[in-house]
Amino acid sequence: MDTEVELRHLRSFAAVAEYLHFGRAAASLHLAQPALSQQIRRLEELVGYKLLQRTSRSVALTPAGEALLPRARRSLRGLTSDLAEVRSIGRGEQGSLHVGFIGSGMLTKLPGMLQRYRTRYPQVQLQLYESFTAQVLAGLLDESLDAGLLRDSDSTNGIDREPLWTEPYIAVVSSTHPFAKRKFIRPALLRNDSFVFYARSAGATAYDKPLSLCAVDGFRPRVVQEASHWLTILQLVAVGFGVSIAPACVRSIAGPGVACLSLAAVRERSIVELAFRHNEQRPIVQQFAAVARSHRRRT
Repeated sequence: MDTEVELRHLRSFAAVAEYLHFGRAAASLHLAQPALSQQIRRLEELVGYKLLQRTSRSVALTPAGEALLPRARRSLRGLTSDLAEVRSIGRGEQGSLHVGFIGSGMLTKLPGMLQRYRTRYPQVQLQLYESFTAQVLAGLLDESLDAGLLRDSDSTNGIDREPLWTEPYIAVVSSTHPFAKRKFIRPALLRNDSFVFYARSAGATAYDKPLSLCAVDGFRPRVVQEASHWLTILQLVAVGFGVSIAPACVRSIAGPGVACLSLAAVRERSIVELAFRHNEQRPIVQQFAAVARSHRRRT
């Protein structure tokens, strides 16, 4: 029978206990006084004991009422807190969010965007996973990731992508290279150089797109060394392993042993993208995407 106790019974009892007056309690609950009295009687029937001692002049709590009051208030507070938490989760303001990102993104506007998201949604447990474009896409497909931040990604069934920002490509040569003192260079001038580059397994488009700039000038680069991180590629370029073509953000980590040259007459740009599963409806992912789009517009 205890399961028949309803929240409205507890609310009514708590109001009467607070005011010790049926009329004022009924007004605070926006109830007619007879309806309030009926709810109190029903609660007493379910409990099995009188909860309120009512005379023509006063209302007082019985011992059973004294015992029930703190428990009723605790139950009502707990419900209010639980519902607030559920609503917060429903708005995407709480929960866990797993985001994969490409390392070079940390050299762009990405850190500022992530900071803005964490400031706006401090109760979300944001888990970041650095990887390559192809691996981030795989994580989205197997649902180990909720969202991804990619660079020049491949079209993938079941994944929606949208551009966040773009940047030009640059040539990276050693500081002793014959063209190191130039500000601009055409890809054709690197025809006879060896190249240091990412592995194609990191992402087909991310690999092919910068190298295709050389195809426009009639040659395909000879990649003699692959590496997993731009810092490694820069160091290998610095000691003479070859040259490379990189997103312009790589300038920010270039040491004195390399020169970063703008590419003349090249319009192709590298694209940093937001990705998530097709028909993604979860508020926590939608809010992350909204912050990313807002950051794109504001920067």
